[in-house]
Amino acid sequence: MVKLRSFNYGEITRITGNFGTEIGEGGFGKVYLGTLENGTKVAVKMLSEKSWQGDREFQAEEKHLMIVHHGNLVSLHGYCNHSENKALVYEYMANGNLQQHLHGDKPVLTWKQRLRIIVDVAKGLEYLHNGCDPPIIHRDLKATNILLNEKMQAKISDFGLSRTFTAETDAHVSTRAVGTPGYLDPEYHSTASLNKKSDVFSLGITLLELITGHPAMMMKPEGNVNILNWANSLIESKNLQKIMDPKLKGEFDSESAWKAIRVAESCTKPTGDQRPDLDHVLANLKDCLKTAPEPEKSPEDGKQNEKIK
Repeated sequence: MVKLRSFNYGEITRITGNFGTEIGEGGFGKVYLGTLENGTKVAVKMLSEKSWQGDREFQAEEKHLMIVHHGNLVSLHGYCNHSENKALVYEYMANGNLQQHLHGDKPVLTWKQRLRIIVDVAKGLEYLHNGCDPPIIHRDLKATNILLNEKMQAKISDFGLSRTFTAETDAHVSTRAVGTPGYLDPEYHSTASLNKKSDVFSLGITLLELITGHPAMMMKPEGNVNILNWANSLIESKNLQKIMDPKLKGEFDSESAWKAIRVAESCTKPTGDQRPDLDHVLANLKDCLKTAPEPEKSPEDGKQNEKIK
């Protein structure tokens, strides 16, 4: 178990410069940039009084990040457990979250970068499922919970909804809605339970986002459309150019692209028993990455990548 530093509220105020730089906002509340005494930059997540997640999830995140340690999970420096001003102090991830890169104003990710990111995410999840005793499922994997450091290494964050399981067949039955529409295991609507294969489904949706450049829930004139429903017909027609993110401008390797699409298909099967375990998913994603050729250049930099069709 990692020993965490206990901050008082005065220290939290000081390291954030009186909450001067807001860098994000989530279910808990706002996230601020901070700097420790030794110059280390940190992200400080404050628990808002209006938080829809609340103290239970705050304590769950603190507990899980004390016992897990992996290169593809965001690490926790410490916490403030003041009765009215609770905070978690994380490592700072300089390149924000995946959502900002896919659907915001960040530079376009190359195909190779996208594959590296999804391999990183799968490594983190595989550790939670198979490297922890008892296993942990995340239950809310999505683009906003995947953070990128200065080297574009991806790390999973936000463990407020995570749960541990004492047996391989265990699932957690929730009395209230958890997860995020678009990423949520379709079996949840009938069973109200989430398990390891629920994380596999969320990973598959995230992979589809990386492939297509579309969000998990797409706004259409006829209403919200799940990316899975949109992508299925295009995959069946084998129209790769229409499947792939247009921001890539055709700069991708078709062999690795089809392999990635097949992985996404396997992860998003309707029922958990049809989906592969994460160790199998990770092996296939590594194969996709290995297949994708160098060099890699951003589609926006005016230089042409090597393109294989």
